[in-house]
Amino acid sequence: MEPSVIKSILLSAFEILHGNAKWMGWNLFLALVPLALSVLLFRRTQLGTSTLTLPPIALQSRHRFWLWWVGVIVFVAFLPNAPYILTDVIHFIDAVQMTGSEVWVITLVVIPLYVLFIFAGFESYVLSLINVGYYLNQRGLRRYILVMELAVHLLSAIGVYLGRFLRYNSWDLVTRLDDVALTMIDDLTGKRPLLAIGVIFLLTTALYLPFKQVTLAVAAYSKKGANSEIERS
Repeated sequence: MEPSVIKSILLSAFEILHGNAKWMGWNLFLALVPLALSVLLFRRTQLGTSTLTLPPIALQSRHRFWLWWVGVIVFVAFLPNAPYILTDVIHFIDAVQMTGSEVWVITLVVIPLYVLFIFAGFESYVLSLINVGYYLNQRGLRRYILVMELAVHLLSAIGVYLGRFLRYNSWDLVTRLDDVALTMIDDLTGKRPLLAIGVIFLLTTALYLPFKQVTLAVAAYSKKGANSEIERS
């Protein structure tokens, strides 16, 4: 490959990364918020070596405290930001057009960038629900995990629709609750919104199932490997 071609690829790569870094970084941050909350709310009894939790009580008893429920509400409000990243694929066409259809740039920069971005966002969603399932299992409510997952998929589909098509944000549930409520009553009863929500729900559910199984398999393999290392040491 000629130096001029390499230089052109690097310049195009820099332009693409610079043009997408701001909105990708922000959307990925919003997608990671529910994951962080799910760890505090549904998995960990402490954060690192500190005693910080939300709140600092055993998993089985957390539902008895109002602060935990506040955290759950915030978690539910921010959770749609994770599958929302799936809809950011619409920017892929713009990114391709920015390259001037340069095959090397599309192959080595644009496609890997969007694959990693979408994977990270949706994996955050999957891990968040796995953590909720872990909490339900700890409380002897394993039979409700599937129901919880389907309900969350539906709520997330509604949230993604509100965000992508009506441009609402998670914090609008606090700052503009009346507007959001009126919109849901007026707009979401139409055929097109319901169709869009249905498609998002089916897509989220279809992707969640294999992502969850692979994630659990990797976690089980890693745990088995860690236990083997402990036994040998």
